[in-house]
Amino acid sequence: MTTPHTDAVRRHDPSVRGFASDNYAGVHPEILAAFAVANGGHQIAYGEDQYTEHLQQVFRSHFGERAEAYPVFNGTGANVVALQALLPRWGAVVAAESAHINVDECGAPEKIAGIKVLTVPTPDGKLTPELIDLQAWGWGDEHRAQPLAVSIAQSTELGTVYTPDEIKAICDHAHERGMLVHLDGSRLANAAAAQGLPLRAFTTDAGVDVLSYGGTKNGLLFGEAVVVLNPDRVRDLKFLRKMSMQLASKMRFVSVQFEALLAGDLWLRNAGHANAMAQRLVTAVSEIDGVTVVRPVESNAVFAILPREVSERLQKRYRFYFWDEQTGEVRWMTAFDTTEADIDAFVAALIEELGRA
Repeated sequence: MTTPHTDAVRRHDPSVRGFASDNYAGVHPEILAAFAVANGGHQIAYGEDQYTEHLQQVFRSHFGERAEAYPVFNGTGANVVALQALLPRWGAVVAAESAHINVDECGAPEKIAGIKVLTVPTPDGKLTPELIDLQAWGWGDEHRAQPLAVSIAQSTELGTVYTPDEIKAICDHAHERGMLVHLDGSRLANAAAAQGLPLRAFTTDAGVDVLSYGGTKNGLLFGEAVVVLNPDRVRDLKFLRKMSMQLASKMRFVSVQFEALLAGDLWLRNAGHANAMAQRLVTAVSEIDGVTVVRPVESNAVFAILPREVSERLQKRYRFYFWDEQTGEVRWMTAFDTTEADIDAFVAALIEELGRA
């Protein structure tokens, strides 16, 4: 047997971590091991492989026996495919102004799917029935895109978390008005870990119709999934996935990752650890003069304001982003591989830079 050889050269220091995004993290070792399990030999392409077939039962164990999972490449693709499944060409979706589908997807829902996004300002990134009604009107008016869906994120872009009752109130309100509900769950695992509840508590049991389930932020190399929770009202996913360029030929390598993540408790361990590191970080920085934590820390995001020149110097040592250029608000994200030593070193660097100010 020949020894495998690669010409690849490690071009980064794996001990260096930042706080810009949980997408910066590498791949969890248990996910990497799953690739080897699925590798070798031939499997039917485009989702007819045994791993994707078995994945349906894995997702149903979390979301109920009617759930249908469609693996895709990325989160924007998942959201675009899911929203297309909910809306006709003249349809519109109501979302928080801070929602990923409005701010961070380069207009893909509108440009690629042709879906109007009707936004509502929110203080904490969360919609309510009352806020939805600010845009949920004009049915039958041919001059207005028809508000036929609501999209919420769990956790939100501001790091806040809905309770199951809050989501159920939204779903009941939307359904009463003939609207369907999409949940962007790129960090759904973090929300579940934060509240000690199963994934279905925020989704199937609350009345959500279709879910974008996130894997990349929770330890996967690549891949998300569109999960249909209400197959009576959400159809044609396999055609929409292909048309939206989200159909993987070697799908077994997406599916086996999700099996490794969801068949056991890896999803919960990863999310719970990321959340715990955010709590360690906020506890430390809350005691530092010159740092103001400006939002509740309910998942794995910490938002703070500090002197701009301090943030800019600190960015040269650790990667993170300004959230609001006007106020100087920054966002610090933790991940499944963030360590206590990472937090402590970052806090020490922050104190040092504040001292220089």
